Amino acid sequence: MVDDPLLRFQEDRRKARDAKDPMAAVCVLATVDEDGLPQARTLVLRDIAEGLAIYINASSPKWQQVQGVIALQTWWPSLQVQYRMQARCEELPATHIAESWQLRPDMPKHLDWLYEQIAQGSAVEDREDLLAQLDTAPRPEPLVAPPNARGLLLLPQSIERLDLNQTNGVHERRRYTLHADQWAVETLIP
Repeated sequence: MVDDPLLRFQEDRRKARDAKDPMAAVCVLATVDEDGLPQARTLVLRDIAEGLAIYINASSPKWQQVQGVIALQTWWPSLQVQYRMQARCEELPATHIAESWQLRPDMPKHLDWLYEQIAQGSAVEDREDLLAQLDTAPRPEPLVAPPNARGLLLLPQSIERLDLNQTNGVHERRRYTLHADQWAVETLIP
């Protein structure tokens, strides 16, 4: 019986959270932009009932880059464990977005509404200009999720776990690959 890498991931993540690891809540998303250049950015990795999810604003260039298969990485220094995943993405329903968006802090909600006027990643004159635009951007009362708020359910197809915390100094590296709803595992040379 092959161990389930998603259960192992959740258990390791729980240990990282218990250890107050500052990286326990985030992942690094790797994509390729329209010019073929690699891009990497840190995003909050969410636990939802269906599995793992990320939330993105559709005005962000990364929205076009995450269609299909993505790569992401987590690194938890408190455990000395890294995960790399390749995952298919399924867009979360608007009802899910509307409900989960309400759990966001106020300032990110205000930013989401600014993105409706100015695309995320656009250049502004300076930080003061950004704050002024944020103050004056139209937003509804009560605040609801804007049309560009999106979320993706991540469906891992391949997971690599690298454990650097080995007493003999030889890292443990395993790759799990999903085949017909079953995980196959290989031990890799680190």
